[in-house]
Amino acid sequence: MPMEGFGVYQINNRKCKQVVLQALETGYRLLDTAQAYHNERAVGEAIIESDVKREDIFLTTKVDFTNSGYEQTKASLFESLNKLQVDYIDLVIMHQAYGDYYGGYRALEEFYKEGKIRAIGVSNFFPDRLIDLATFADIVPMVNQVESHVFYQQPEARQIMQQYGVQMEAWGPLAQGKNNLFHHPTLTRIGQKYGKSVAQVALRFLLQENIVIIPKTTHVERMQENFDVWDFTLSKEDMNEIETLDTGKSLFFDHRAPETVEWLMDMYRYRFLN
Repeated sequence: MPMEGFGVYQINNRKCKQVVLQALETGYRLLDTAQAYHNERAVGEAIIESDVKREDIFLTTKVDFTNSGYEQTKASLFESLNKLQVDYIDLVIMHQAYGDYYGGYRALEEFYKEGKIRAIGVSNFFPDRLIDLATFADIVPMVNQVESHVFYQQPEARQIMQQYGVQMEAWGPLAQGKNNLFHHPTLTRIGQKYGKSVAQVALRFLLQENIVIIPKTTHVERMQENFDVWDFTLSKEDMNEIETLDTGKSLFFDHRAPETVEWLMDMYRYRFLN
């Protein structure tokens, strides 16, 4: 699994194929999509049209919580394979710890044992849910994709993941520009030392913490900038200073907060029960 990949969250089908082709041309080999993004088909078309061999691409998708449960997850996996137009998926993740994610995870284990999936994992699982699943599942989740950036570094959760042998992967590694990230004085000053941008410093920090990153952009120049983070190393002093930026709070939504769960359940009821 590459340490840096390309995410396609909120990129519609019409634009997604061209953006993914550009990402592959830039050098990205990890592609991250999800059933809930509604662009799996475009990602699959880009893989087919690209000059990059399928075996050189690490393809990830995620099972939406509305498809949780053993039978529903199995059906959704066949649908994802069909949309992506591939014989196997490198990594499949349960997107949230809602619904019957235990039944869904059993389906992932079955597909993994059959070779249709090369790796399985979870996303947005807090330590309590991760420990529970890792203890009772046949296969410990290999990846946990969670919100992580310089303002929300999740050191305690990272320690638990390391304890259970789970690779941490960061969604929103640039915090979507929140907290004035791209003009942050500390990150700007550190970047000037290395001739690097704030974005590059923020991404490099996560990489040096052994966190996989999947930055997303539709702009080719930023795509290249985000990829150009392998020719410098932040000093221990710089890493320590960036650690002080951690607020310990999500900048988006807390998946354990009642209002977040109610919002998602309202979306589910609107889509499937009306």
